[in-house]
Amino acid sequence: VLDSQYGMYVWPCAVVLAQYLWAHRRSLPGKRVLEIGAGVSLPGVVAARCGSQVILSDSEELPQCLQSCRSSCLMNHLPHVPVLGLTWGRVSPELLSLAPIDIILGSDVFFDPKDFEDILTTIYFLLEKNPHAQFWTTYQVRSADWSIEALLYKWKLKSIHVPLHSFGADKEHLASSSLPGRHTIEMMIISLAQSDGT
Repeated sequence: VLDSQYGMYVWPCAVVLAQYLWAHRRSLPGKRVLEIGAGVSLPGVVAARCGSQVILSDSEELPQCLQSCRSSCLMNHLPHVPVLGLTWGRVSPELLSLAPIDIILGSDVFFDPKDFEDILTTIYFLLEKNPHAQFWTTYQVRSADWSIEALLYKWKLKSIHVPLHSFGADKEHLASSSLPGRHTIEMMIISLAQSDGT
């Protein structure tokens, strides 16, 4: 999905996560949602259009990504959605002052294994503050070698695998995009291991 006017590319994982949000749209009104590593922010935009209170975030060190978030909001008539610079693994004033959240979104954030620990540090921090919250994430399987299971265990997090067919995201074409079909995309919901978030 390429918007030539803005040069914005939507990764397959974002389309799949957006499809999951759309499938659960009746539960989204009033939910407080934070998208991390948002970039073009398709999942966050869908959540906002479905009635959630959304905050978009990307690395404070990547101003062009933060600008992509803002552009997406303007193109989708969501001028009031806040955009925050949040760098994974860093406990910043922005992170500390975040309002309570119910759902954290992340599409294709598990891209570079060197970032995995920083991402889960941030997720753990957010879930500790919001024990009932969940992290909804889609990722592309790029290597058989890496797994985040050990890191989840270390950070006292648990994951539930969500089969793509359960929300109609296992098709070659999704949202008029042929992207997902050619990639192995997985979805999981991560929560505190001892939480009662289901």
